[in-house]
Formats: sequence, C-alpha cells, structure tokens
Amino acid sequence: MLSWYTIEPIDVLLFREEKPFSPGEGSWAKGKFPPMPITVFQALRSALPHYGYNQKDKKRNLTFIGPFLLDQQDTLWLPTPKDLLCVRKKYNPTEAEDNHKDSIDTWDKIKRLQPKDTQPGWDYICFDRDELQPMVPPQLEENEFICGSPQPWIKAEALIKYLQGNNFENKKDNKDNDYFCDHPWSLQILPHIHMKSGSRQVRDEEGYFTEIAVRMDPGWRLVAGISTKIDQTVVRLGGEGHRAIVSPIKPLKPWQDLEQFSEQKSSNFAYLLTPGIAEKQKAKYGVYPSNWKETLRGCVSDRPLLWGGRTQIKRRLLNSQERGNWQSALSPQRAFVAPGTVYSFGENLPKDKLLLPDSNSDDLETFRQLNYGKLLWGNIKSG
Repeated sequence: MLSWYTIEPIDVLLFREEKPFSPGEGSWAKGKFPPMPITVFQALRSALPHYGYNQKDKKRNLTFIGPFLLDQQDTLWLPTPKDLLCVRKKYNPTEAEDNHKDSIDTWDKIKRLQPKDTQPGWDYICFDRDELQPMVPPQLEENEFICGSPQPWIKAEALIKYLQGNNFENKKDNKDNDYFCDHPWSLQILPHIHMKSGSRQVRDEEGYFTEIAVRMDPGWRLVAGISTKIDQTVVRLGGEGHRAIVSPIKPLKPWQDLEQFSEQKSSNFAYLLTPGIAEKQKAKYGVYPSNWKETLRGCVSDRPLLWGGRTQIKRRLLNSQERGNWQSALSPQRAFVAPGTVYSFGENLPKDKLLLPDSNSDDLETFRQLNYGKLLWGNIKSG
C-alpha cells in the first residue's frame, strides 16, 4: 500500500552535469526535471533510519512511484502522450498554415498518430521492411491542418479519457481546453569556473561546469508514493544542499482510477508512465524490446533520457585486497525511454508489465521496486 507525499521546494533546486574544461570543447548545462524516480526516492528514503553500509544491511523492501506534478487545486498532472496532434480548422482560406509550434493550446480538436497500414495513401511510400513502420497523421477534414503538439502535461482525468480511447474536443461548453499545461517551472543557467589555487589558470578537472536552477511556479509541487509512513519533514533534493518540504497527503483518487489500466485486458495500445529501459540488443538502447517487434504496429517516442547519477563505493586499495573509505562515484550512464511514449499493438500483446529488460541483476530489481517502465494499457475502438 502506497502512502502519498508532496515534495515542495523551499526555494530553487539545483541539478548539475559537468565536464572538464578544455579549450575548443563545449560544455553544457542539463538537469533532469522532474528528477528521475531514484533521485526523489532517495530524498524520501533519507527521512527514514539509515540501514547501514555493510552488505548484510542492504535491503530492497520499499516500493515507489513518481514523481509527478500536483497543482494549487491538488490536481494530478502526468506526461502527455506523445502520439497526440493538435488540429485547427482554417476558417479563412487565406490563413497561413506555417505557424507550427512544439506545444500550443490554440487547437480545435486533438487527433492521434495512426499505424501506417491503417491510413490510405501511405502504401506508395517505401520504408525499410526490417524496421518498425512509422506512425502517421490521420486523415483530416477539409480546411483542417495540424498546428502543433499539445502542451507537455496532461491532467490525470484527461489521461483516463485518453486510455479509454476517447477524443478531445476544444469546445466552449466543456473543460477540454484545460486538460493540458506547459512546464510549471522556470530555469536559470548558472555557469561556474574553478581556478587553480595560486594561479590564473582553470583547473584541469571540474574546471568549468554549469548548474541548472529550477524554480517551480507558485502552488506547484512534486508528488510521489512510497510504501512507508513519513512524518512531515525537510529533505535534501538536488545539489548544494537545497531543501524541500515533504508532507503526507490523502490517497489520490485519480491515481486509484488510473490503476485499473495497469492490466492489459482488451487493450491495443500502451502508454509509458515512468522512464523505461528497452534494450534492443547488447550495448544498444532502443525505445522498444526486440521481442515486441512481431506484435508492435507502431511507436511514438522522444529522444532518450541519458542519466547515470552518483553512488557511494569503497575502492580497493592499490596492491591490496582491502578497501578504503566510502567515497562518491559516478554510476554507469543509461538511456531511458521517455515517459509519454506510446506503443500500438496488433492482436497479440507482450507479456511484459514493465518496460525493463528481462534480467535478474540488482540494478534491474531496484528499477522494478521503483516502478521504472510502468505501462498503462488502453483501447482505441475501431471505426
């Protein structure tokens, strides 16, 4: 049984990626926000008693889901499905159609990308038969045109409507135009240069790096579920010791409604709720597992989320079997499939309930406990 908590930043949050400075090379500033599940889990876990560093002290006895977003009215927001398209009607024949934007809210209706073999006219365009066929725009009515993509966050109640196979109509007499919102935070890039002590030269390691300061809009918070009770407290989240207030809340009714879509039933598509890993083959990451290829009709995703993080290790001493003190180290970087990815299936469905490789490694067990790669299943009614 999950208990739910809001995580509200006290001020800004800092997430940092760094690389050594060298002339002629670029440097970049990136920060995953909302943070990856394990980042928020470890922040909540820090409010509990410490297990210890010994091997016998290690436990995987907690489950976790999140993080998602909660607004001022305690409305749950989730990643928008990536197969949705905004469609507008051209009321003036001379109106230009080249006003495409990545995310907009001025649409008349929302359509879904469709498997290529369901749309007329695409039979004459050749694609590699050995690769997954693309998802294509649906047939539009006269004077309609695609004007962009919906904003990146969708209300939980709207996601339920989506998983039920229903469409969105932006009419004045309903609330559909409130079903999407933009990122409720702003970013500030903070560059830093570390100089060598006693000189005017930049340090060779970690000489130049950037930080991302994330400031959430007033009233917005992160929200996550974990299988333990935590009293209201303050935890560290992100770099430089920045803090967030953790507060228990009542169970989320929209989440209880969404859980019914965890089972496949009579489904024909899946929506990825949390970051997943789909290893197509060894040393290569893809957006779907190779054993899905026979039944998969199409997939709509985004660029992968590259993330490694840090961990605590004891390195073996030189020419010795003994180990030194605990120290921070970089974890292996992985490419995660972006939340909001959508998979369209034929008559048969995969057996997997999580978008994770089939492995018994400790890392994969951690991902399962933290609900990485959680899929929600829906049905689009034919016709």
